Amino acid sequence: MKLSCLQENLNRGLGIVGRAVATRSTLPITQNIFLTDDQGRLKLVATNLEMAISCWLGAKIEEGGAITVPARLLTEFVSSLPNDKIDINLSGKTLRLKCARFEARISGVDAKDFPPIPAISEGITTKVEVEALRQGINRVIFAAATEESRPVLTGIDAQFEGSLLTLAAADGFRLAVEKIPLATPVAQKTEVIIPARTLGELNRLIGEQEEPVEITVNPNKSQILFRMKSTELVSQLIQGSFPNYSQLIPKSYATRLVVNVAEFLRATKTASIFARDGSGIVRLMMTPGAKSAPGKLTVSARSEEIGDDTGDIDAAIEGEESKIAFNGKYLIDVLGVLREEQVALETTNPSSPGLIRPVGSETYVHVVMPMFVQW
Repeated sequence: MKLSCLQENLNRGLGIVGRAVATRSTLPITQNIFLTDDQGRLKLVATNLEMAISCWLGAKIEEGGAITVPARLLTEFVSSLPNDKIDINLSGKTLRLKCARFEARISGVDAKDFPPIPAISEGITTKVEVEALRQGINRVIFAAATEESRPVLTGIDAQFEGSLLTLAAADGFRLAVEKIPLATPVAQKTEVIIPARTLGELNRLIGEQEEPVEITVNPNKSQILFRMKSTELVSQLIQGSFPNYSQLIPKSYATRLVVNVAEFLRATKTASIFARDGSGIVRLMMTPGAKSAPGKLTVSARSEEIGDDTGDIDAAIEGEESKIAFNGKYLIDVLGVLREEQVALETTNPSSPGLIRPVGSETYVHVVMPMFVQW
């Protein structure tokens, strides 16, 4: 292998694939990055056996070849170099890098020992606009479980049907569901569970992407491929059945509150300061207005040790006076990802789930389980 490329490009490429490098593994080579030439470009690959990221960079290729070298060593060295041309030569299993007045030799491992990256060609293929996909991931990913006791809940349920992709995440205390339009319809309905970490990495990779993201799903091999302009992300899918969440979404309410998102978020964050010593409990009191006066939402928290806090917000309230308590973190999580100006909260009674949906959007719903408190 003999090639040259810009330090800036190589540094960026190593940053892209580096997130897929295994941190702890029984297979040491997965802590390496695979380098090879591919159709006149330099190809970088990293995998942790559950997920693999491939990245193609512009380079002047003089001779082809392939090698794997320790990811951390290569990344740290390249990032310390000046923004100049890097000459890369492979001699045996030693990779030589020369940039300006800096030079290094890195001992590598034969590329044949690197785990093969699956090429996904069968299954369904579709495309999603970047902005819709980014918003969809942001609105559900935080609701996925982090504990491994129920593996299916650490993933995000993805249903591809017609011109719609429905993403859903739940951790037993909350449920987030977002519907995303597909740029290319699918011929057959397909439902899979994508690891939340995979979608988190995808969200990072599409940061500067403008073209639609191509998605290929192969349920039979339990694999999914996300293809971007010069990057590909391949991931294993989570085996199992996701809970039937549609029955968890309340169909009716006794009280409906419409309030400004920013004001609701500020009041909840303020109350959460006092809720830290009280199991994170934030209390909501909804009082309908009288005649022409607006209704009022009172957000409060109290702790026996440190004190209490109360904040009032003007709100449009339909139905009867009601009260309910939630984990403050759960409210902050969902309010923090809404771009709409107003949000609706629908409740039935203090012991039934609350339904949160942005006003003016029919694509997103969020269900939060209440906390039991002495009023």
